[in-house]
Amino acid sequence: MAVNPNIKIVVVDDSGTMRIMFKQILCKAGFENLVMAVNGADGLEKVRAEKPDLVISDWNMPKMDGLEFLKELRKTPEFKELPFIMATAQSDKGQQNAIMEAGANGHVPKPFDENQIARAIEKAFAKDAVQETPKIKQRHMIGGRVELNVAHIQITDHLALGALKHRIEQGDIEPEHFDLTTSLKAGWNPIQEGLESGEIDCAFVLAPIAMDLFAYDSPIKLVLFAHKNGSTFIRSRHYDHRFDSLQSFYKYKVVDIPHKMSVHHMLAHQFLRELGLKPGVPGKKAINVRFEVVPPIKMPGIMKENEDVAGFMVAEPVATKAIVGEIGNLEFYSAARWDNHPCCIVAMQDDFIQKHPEAAREFVSLLVDTGEYIENDKIRASRIAVNFLDPEGKLGLNPQVLQNVFSQPQAIRWDGLYPEAADLDKIQRYMHDVMEIGKIIDLEKFIEKSFADEAYR
Repeated sequence: MAVNPNIKIVVVDDSGTMRIMFKQILCKAGFENLVMAVNGADGLEKVRAEKPDLVISDWNMPKMDGLEFLKELRKTPEFKELPFIMATAQSDKGQQNAIMEAGANGHVPKPFDENQIARAIEKAFAKDAVQETPKIKQRHMIGGRVELNVAHIQITDHLALGALKHRIEQGDIEPEHFDLTTSLKAGWNPIQEGLESGEIDCAFVLAPIAMDLFAYDSPIKLVLFAHKNGSTFIRSRHYDHRFDSLQSFYKYKVVDIPHKMSVHHMLAHQFLRELGLKPGVPGKKAINVRFEVVPPIKMPGIMKENEDVAGFMVAEPVATKAIVGEIGNLEFYSAARWDNHPCCIVAMQDDFIQKHPEAAREFVSLLVDTGEYIENDKIRASRIAVNFLDPEGKLGLNPQVLQNVFSQPQAIRWDGLYPEAADLDKIQRYMHDVMEIGKIIDLEKFIEKSFADEAYR
C-alpha cells in the first residue's frame, strides 16, 4: 500500500548524528513532516503535543529508552494503536522479539537505508496484512546444474566470491554441479533478512549475525570462513598526543561500528576496556564511550564533520581511503589484536545442502582454491576486486589503492579458511559473557565441516 508522504512522524534518538541521518534517510524516502525528540521522555511529550501519525524511535537512550517509551505509549488508550517502528542497533533476534512483544509495528536494524525504512513504514500501516508464510525456494536447474544464489556486500572481505565469479566468467574453471549467481546487497540487514526468509541460498555474512540467526532456529550452516583479518580501527585526526592520552581522547566520545553483531564491535570493545574505559550503548549501565552503528561508507564523512566521533572500526577499503584522505590515522589493524581471526563466514541454507550436496561440496572446494588464487597474485586480485566491488565506479576504487590494502602488514587473508570452532567460541563467549549480547550456540551443530574437510585434504 502507498503511505501518504505528508504523514507527521515523531523521530526519537538521543544522538545528534543519528537525528541528522534520520532526516536525510526519511527525506529520501519521501517523508519530510518530521518532529525530532532526544529521548523517550521527550518523545512522550512530543507525541502528546503533536498527535503524530507514526513514531520511529531508537532503543538505547538515557532517561527513558525506546522500549520503556513504547510501553508507556501502549498504556494510553489514545496511543494504543499508534504505528510505532523501532529503528535501532539492537539487531539481534532476542531484542527484535522483545520489541514486537511490547507492541511495536515494526523493527528496522541499524544501519538502514531509505528503501528499508520505507518498507517498514508500509508494513506498519498495513494493519490488516496477512502474516507472510515462508516461501518454498524454487531453484532452477540448467544442464544438470543447480542455480546457487550467493549474497555479498561491497567490501574486500568478500573478494573470494568475486574472484570465483571472475574465474568462471573467464572460462578458467567450469563448475559441474552449480551455476553461480551473485547478489550485491546494500548492507547487512538485507543479507540477514534473505538468509532468514530463505530468499538467498548462501551469503558472505558477519559471523555473529549468522550465529544469532542459528540461535533462533534459522536453518543455516557455516560451511567455510570467508577470509581472515581485514578490518582496521581508525582514530580521528583531532587526536593530539601532546595533550591527550588515548583514554582521555576517547572518553565521552563516539566510536562507530558497522553492526552490533560483528567482530568489529567485539575488538573495539576490548581495546577501549583495556584503556580503562566503559564502552557501550546508552541505557541503564554507566558508559563513557558510546558505540553507534552507521553504514561503513558513511563513517569517514561523519567523523570528518563531527568532532564527537573519535574513531571507527571498519572493513577495507573504507579505512585505507580515510587514511589517504587525511580524515583519520591508524589506531590498529584487527590482526594486531587477534592474528588470523575470522570475521565474515560463508553461510548456506541447510535445505540447499541436503538437496544439492555435490553443488555445496564443489562450491566450498572452489572457494578454497580461489583463496589460494588470490594469495598467489595480489596485483591480479586488485583488478578483479575493482570490477566486483565497484562495478559502477561509485566508491572510487582503483587497483593501486587495493594493492596497498592487500600489502599492509597483517593484512586480510584468503588462505586457511577452514572453519575452526574454537575461533567462533572465542567470539560468542566474549560477546555473551562480557558484552551481554546474543546466545551461546552449539557450534558442532552450526558448522558443517565435511566440505571443508574434503577441500583441505
